[in-house]
Amino acid sequence: MPIARPLDLGRLRTLPLSDRRSLTEARQILVPLDAPLHDVAPAVLDAVALAADRIRLARNRDAQVILMYGAHLLRNGAALLVTDLMEEGWITHLATNGAGTIHDWEYAWLGRSSESVEENVATGTFGAWEETGRNIHLALMTGALRAEGYGVALGRYIHEDGCDMPDPESLRSLVSQFSSDPLASAAADLLAAQGRFDLGQGGIHVLHRWKEASILAQAFRIRVPVTVHPGIGYDIIACHPLFNGGVVGRSAGMDFRLFAGAVEGLDHGVVLSVGSAIMAPQVFEKSLSCVHNLRFQDGRPPVSGHSIFVVDLQDGGNWDWSQGEPPRTSAAYYLRFCKSFSRMGGDMRYVQSDNLAFIQHLHARLVGR
Repeated sequence: MPIARPLDLGRLRTLPLSDRRSLTEARQILVPLDAPLHDVAPAVLDAVALAADRIRLARNRDAQVILMYGAHLLRNGAALLVTDLMEEGWITHLATNGAGTIHDWEYAWLGRSSESVEENVATGTFGAWEETGRNIHLALMTGALRAEGYGVALGRYIHEDGCDMPDPESLRSLVSQFSSDPLASAAADLLAAQGRFDLGQGGIHVLHRWKEASILAQAFRIRVPVTVHPGIGYDIIACHPLFNGGVVGRSAGMDFRLFAGAVEGLDHGVVLSVGSAIMAPQVFEKSLSCVHNLRFQDGRPPVSGHSIFVVDLQDGGNWDWSQGEPPRTSAAYYLRFCKSFSRMGGDMRYVQSDNLAFIQHLHARLVGR
């Protein structure tokens, strides 16, 4: 029986991102704040009105309003709308997956993103884009030395147009304190990368001309926390010689703790899960369990009074989730993004809607421009 051997990803050949046939352009997809509203069904309008009312009540109580979103919300052009919601104080925390950050960085730097998965896997070029993998890893590795998670580190990198690369000697000094300094492992990863790849040192300038298309950069500017919850091997940065699962895992681990801290403040708050069928329910349920574990140790009650709005295009199985969970004989039972959130206490509503249309109508309700 043959035994699989690990691939040597260091031998991967990468190509310039500008050579890729990108499928979307930032200037074409970005939806202006005053664009005509998309037509939606009356049921969606009712859900948007309810969500807006709950968000107002949450902010009056200084409770968290968490937007968990998938990459398609960004690719559909919602960055300006989300930014305005942050500017106006309606959103207090953002969470996305790894794909959301890759499109985010590519729009900000190149002004274009997305590729044909089918065509490029066949040629061995899918994801093998030099600048995407290199710059995201630079952001995460240097951000880790400031104890920053994925979202803040990459948002800073875009907003500040690059990073400061420490000299190898300072990294060796940190590594020598491995047993006592929690940053030593981050220094070791960066030192190893410096030794194998030409990363340079000192100021590394990477101009991001389309920062308005980056939710991460705008969140960093406005000082709204943003957390990223990737999977190892899920994202195209795995198709790059610099790929380091330890770097990704370290930054994601920091962000999981930060996200759980937001869930701690969710009493009478709101969660908006928009176009995230996997990451959002999975990360939320573990975070809530951690919060309850610590609360019960302190003799405090569980999170309560919160509202959850799950938005997706998929048919919800004609089930009214506000009435509880369907039986196992119903197809709706197997919709993970509904079922998981329905078990999280509070009031969960499923909204079958295009994610951009939902955010656009919610923005109109809350900001009214």
